[in-house]
Amino acid sequence: MNFCTLASSSSGNCTLVSHGDTYILIDAGISMRRTVKALGGLDIKPEQLSGILVTHEHSDHICGLKMLLKYYDIPVYTSRIIGDDLCAVIPEIEKNLCIFNPSESFELGQVGVRSYHTPHDVPESLGYRLEAGGRTLAFATDLGIVTQEVYDGIKGADAAIVEANHDVEMLRTGPYPYHLKARILSEHGHLSNDLSGELCSALAEGGTRKIVLAHLSKKNNTPQIAYHTVSDALYEKGAQEAGDVLLAVAPADQPGKLYTV
Repeated sequence: MNFCTLASSSSGNCTLVSHGDTYILIDAGISMRRTVKALGGLDIKPEQLSGILVTHEHSDHICGLKMLLKYYDIPVYTSRIIGDDLCAVIPEIEKNLCIFNPSESFELGQVGVRSYHTPHDVPESLGYRLEAGGRTLAFATDLGIVTQEVYDGIKGADAAIVEANHDVEMLRTGPYPYHLKARILSEHGHLSNDLSGELCSALAEGGTRKIVLAHLSKKNNTPQIAYHTVSDALYEKGAQEAGDVLLAVAPADQPGKLYTV
């Protein structure tokens, strides 16, 4: 199984996961043009996409959906609650919707998919666990805290894409208005570098060997700060980055490295 972030930041999120002839997008939060160009760089055509998994309806996760579905007939997989919210903003999406129960696993092509709830400020938000070829990839962004359900959903994964949205001090002293700072810092906001470090350390202890930090804020974080905060947390738990764990940061506005799980 392979994976690659096509974009990952507070302004747009899209990730490709593939195995055999199955190609899956997690979210479509960048323009169709950027998505098609990024896929083309990997020698993949949009017509080859097996489906799009949607985490929630915030625009940085779905803004490219409408145009993608206008030109390509791609199934969109999500829960009933999220599906209803999507239909409210993109009515024409209904014919492409494939609704699943978050408590149940399903097969999307050659990939097994299981979802879990993430605490975010929407009616429902999901993370995903994908399995193929005996290997597992966990995806967890847009969560204010790590609940037991989140941890149960991602523990034991061979690789993980994990949110490291903000440095707390940068956020508190930064330009955002108070209400936005409070939202991000809340239990239904976004995961800080420090909390991400705690989660990544627990993952490493459980056997995860590749971790990509994702959904970094452009104003309240930097790739260097996020990397060093999480790397230090891993070191404190006895995990050596590049020795025991490969740690990387997803680029904000361009495709990242293609990883094999």
